[in-house]
Amino acid sequence: MSSLFSEIKIRGVTFRNRIVMSPMCMYSARDGFVSDWHIVHYASRAVGGAGLIILEATAVEERGRISSLDLGIYRDEHVEGLRRIVQLCRELGARVGIQLAHAGRKAEDYPPWEREKVKVRGSRDAIAPSPIPFGKNWRTPREMTKKDIEEVKESYRKALRRAVEAGFDLVEIHAAHGYLIHEFLSPLTNRRKDEYGGSFENRVRFLLEVVRIAREELPESTPLSVRISAVDHVEGGWTLEESVELAKLLKEEGVDLVDCSSGRISQEERFKEYPGHQVPFAERIRKEAGVRTMAVGMIRTYEQAEEIVSNGRADMVAVGREFLRDPYLPLRWAKNAGVEIEVPRQYRRAW
Repeated sequence: MSSLFSEIKIRGVTFRNRIVMSPMCMYSARDGFVSDWHIVHYASRAVGGAGLIILEATAVEERGRISSLDLGIYRDEHVEGLRRIVQLCRELGARVGIQLAHAGRKAEDYPPWEREKVKVRGSRDAIAPSPIPFGKNWRTPREMTKKDIEEVKESYRKALRRAVEAGFDLVEIHAAHGYLIHEFLSPLTNRRKDEYGGSFENRVRFLLEVVRIAREELPESTPLSVRISAVDHVEGGWTLEESVELAKLLKEEGVDLVDCSSGRISQEERFKEYPGHQVPFAERIRKEAGVRTMAVGMIRTYEQAEEIVSNGRADMVAVGREFLRDPYLPLRWAKNAGVEIEVPRQYRRAW
């Protein structure tokens, strides 16, 4: 019996297995709209057996895009394309989530392949908790006023309503990788003197307010996930101990799943990546905060993923680059491991 290929029910949603396609930017949208590329990309992973597909970081504001080619959910007109992805992937057996994001000081208004041509990186419209650039040759973002904070929260509220309209099975709030919400959390990027800066309680305030908005707007049956950078990998930054305490608060506010990544808050970070290097974060948060977790980061093999789930280190595993290499990764894992799973009838002759 495979733990990895067992079902899991979170709130009112049942996932056919514990394998998640991690959100990864496709740089294929124009003005935030879904393209044919997105349809093919996501549907093929549903055919391939993913239990949950989480769409790439989808901007809640135009000024909050990671790049000019990001998906958006800041216009009502974006809903139609997003709904098409949800419906198609659902028909193929997968559940579909969306990662709601705001890039903050890391927002850029050009494609990633043009970064080397740009003398000063970053958008002129970039906002952040404090006026601290991401690194050398980056623009200094404008410090957010109280009005800005309220406007961004309202953008999240509208985005959540659109996500419900599109029919997503799960919503994830992106609070990691040096983007806006992470910038509020980390003392490296938050030097505010008001109620949103300073103490741990103040630095987590913005995220908790966004989470409360999410639970107000989402149906009771819809799971809510939050992706965090469990540690900053920079001296004086956000710590794993703070992540545990944050996870406890998130659970109290109705968050069902904590997606445990790390880093990317600063160009000065130093850490070594290796298969499963972030799994201990998910394991400790799950154990000490009593909340479901998702492990992510260089999870490459069935044996590795099975060990994580079967030993209770995380409840789900998110796979990124391996899904880019092989859209049918879960089917291949199951076949090689001798696990019987449902295969699309069109492909059964190969099994």
